[in-house]
This record gives sequence, structure tokens and C-alpha cells, in this order.
Amino acid sequence: MTATDQLTELTADADAAGERLDRWLAGQIETLSRSRLKALIEQGQLRVDGTVLTDPSAKIAAGSVYALEVPAPRAADPVPEKMDLDVLYEDDDLIVLLKPAGLAVHPAAGNWTGTLVHGLLHHCAGSLSGIGGVERPGIVHRLDKDTSGVMVVAKSDAAHQGLAAQFAAHTVERAYIAFTRNAPSPKAGRIETRIARAPQDRKKFVVPRDPHSEAGKHAITNYATLARYGQAPGAAIGTGLAAKVECRLETGRTHQIRVHMGHIGCPLLGDPVYGNKRGNILAISDNGRELKDFRRQALHAAILGFEHPVTGEDMRFESELPKDMERLEKFLERL
Repeated sequence: MTATDQLTELTADADAAGERLDRWLAGQIETLSRSRLKALIEQGQLRVDGTVLTDPSAKIAAGSVYALEVPAPRAADPVPEKMDLDVLYEDDDLIVLLKPAGLAVHPAAGNWTGTLVHGLLHHCAGSLSGIGGVERPGIVHRLDKDTSGVMVVAKSDAAHQGLAAQFAAHTVERAYIAFTRNAPSPKAGRIETRIARAPQDRKKFVVPRDPHSEAGKHAITNYATLARYGQAPGAAIGTGLAAKVECRLETGRTHQIRVHMGHIGCPLLGDPVYGNKRGNILAISDNGRELKDFRRQALHAAILGFEHPVTGEDMRFESELPKDMERLEKFLERL
């Protein structure tokens, strides 16, 4: 919390027990509307007895302490910031670059400065497409903050419209390299499900338990196992403790690969949301700190291919694994 943020702490009395959270807060904090309070809760700005709660409909527990952090007002438009960008290709219409892990793509709660958009505004000096709005100029697709790899950004409106149409039609080639806990069985396959927001955590996504559910959005991931590492005890020969997997997207849902690989029992190593169980056997084998020090989901956007939206030229970009994933791979190879 910065010095200009506001923190309000409230202790619920017995009369409030069972009342809906956002309704109760609206009665306690007259300066904020219920809709504003709901948004703050969903953004993770509320803690109950020290634990983040993101469900506005949760019921009040008597005696609990509710701490709401209200971020300070921010500038309406992102301000250009000088940033070292790893540019693979650039012309008047688009820019292709390597996004490092740890860099958020666009401004959002917790990342109002220092994002890729801020760096692009400085680098492109006003030539980004405005179709995405002031907070997402030129952004036609995104990578999670802690996912590394190749991205394309539109500089002209024509490029933005053309690239957006290709992503919508699923004609863009997108291949990711992931390291997973456990190895997929079968070695290659197609995962086709719906992906919806988790009922109890708005920041998390899940595959609905009901196979006939219409919740969320349709998602398809094709995967192929490139390598298996170790031998799972008590399992059939060739059942790996971990794997290197190539994932190719037909759709582009939020957290899609992370959700789908977890759904088949192979969560990404290092994933703090969908797979932070590191596995006792893997942890015991980690004599160095390659696994212990790997603090992000092991996911890298390795290939991006598309048709240039203005010239029609076929374009394809490949990226090697970043250093942290190379170190992780060497650890796995020693299993």
C-alpha cells in the first residue's frame, strides 16, 4: 500500500452476521457506492482476518476484522515510460517483441505503472493503434504477467483490425513450451472444454464439473509431450515425474494452458495459482535450487506466426527458452 492509499478496518458485530459482504460494507462506508465496493472486493482489495476475500456475496462473520484498501486516484491515461524492449521486428504497422516474465502487459489493479503498454507508448512515440482504448493501445493479445515469450502489437489501426480478425478466426500459429508436474497420458492429445471463472475466486478460472455446463467460454488446447523426466514410483515404466510439453492454442482464453494442463493432472511447475504443489519427490531431488527458486509458471510463448495484416506477408517468429526455464530444464534432465 502506498502512502496515498486508504485503509479502512471494520470489526463485524453479532447483528451483522450472515449479511452479504458488499451490502454490509456499503452501510459502513458511506463514501463508496455498493458497485464500487463490489469492484474493489473482486480486485482483491479486501482482507478478512488477514486473508484476501474476492467474493462480494460472501456472508459476514461476527467478530471478524474486514480491512479494505482503496487505491489512490490514478492518471486517466498511461504515461510513456522509458523501458528496454527486446524487439524482434518492427515496421510502420506492427511491432513483434519478447516479453520477459514479470512484466504485466497493460495497466490493471496492482500494475498501474511499469507495464508493457507504458514502455510501448515511449518506444513508439504516439504511433500505437488507439482501438484498444487508452489503457490497452495496440494490444491484440496478451500474455500473463509471469509468462514469457513472443508478442505482436499493432501500431496502426489497419494492423489492429487485421490482427484482431486473425486471432478471432484462430488462424494465428501459437505454440508454447511448458514444464509440468507429472507427464500427460496419453503423450499427445486435444483438450476441449469450457473455461469459466471460479465461483469462490474471481481471479481464478476452472473447467466446470458438469460436462454439459454452458458457463464460461469454449476452449481448445492441443498438446504434445516433448520429454519425460524421472520415474513415478509404483507406476508403469515411463510414467514421468515431470514433462516438457508443447501446447498449441486454437482459442485464447485467460489462463487457458494453465487451466487445461491442471485439468488433466499436469499443472505447470511453479504456478502459484493452479499448481503450487511442487511434489515431494521433485523437491527432494532438488539438491540445488533450480526448482525451489523457480517462482513463476513454467510457460513460454515460443512460436508466433501470422499473416502481416497490411502487406499479406507470412510472418513467423521463434524464441528460445529464457535462462530461468533453461536452468529448470537442466534440473529435470538430472532426475
